[in-house]
Amino acid sequence: MEARRRQTVSDLIAHPDERVELIDGEIVRRPMARGEHGMAQGNTREVLGPLQHRDGPGGWWIATEISVAYEPHQCPSHDLAGWRKDRMPQRPRGVVELAPDWVCEIVSPGHERKDTLTLLLLLQRHRVPFYWLIWPEDRSLIAYALEDGRYHIIATLSGATQACIPPFDDISLDLGYILGKDAV
Repeated sequence: MEARRRQTVSDLIAHPDERVELIDGEIVRRPMARGEHGMAQGNTREVLGPLQHRDGPGGWWIATEISVAYEPHQCPSHDLAGWRKDRMPQRPRGVVELAPDWVCEIVSPGHERKDTLTLLLLLQRHRVPFYWLIWPEDRSLIAYALEDGRYHIIATLSGATQACIPPFDDISLDLGYILGKDAV
């Protein structure tokens, strides 16, 4: 039996389908987009938007659906990722090779293991300071911070809660709005 070749970032870039990512050396399709996922992703991006403005509490680049090459066989496409402008002075372009300062995944049914274990361990290994998981179906958010090389839960929110969560302490997040409850 022949061993299966682990695919690389080059294989991912050459792949004809854009709704794929590279996880553990395998090119996999991203989950089908659902209304709850799109609402949470779009509303989170909107709420964090002022952080990018020069006249706001800024200093961040916040991007959606962005591929980050962490290792030759690891290039996930994050639902949301952010870089402090002092670490990345120019906006992210193409496949980014600099680990973000913050990642947020919107957990999709059937893909929980990837978000809660595979990506958590990858981001921890690459010292991404903050990792958030939004669970649209459960109407909740779990925020992790890296301390002494390991992630620790710093916030668990549910329902229509409002809170300031690192690394975005300068703004109050309305979880009800993020999850679509109060969206017009």
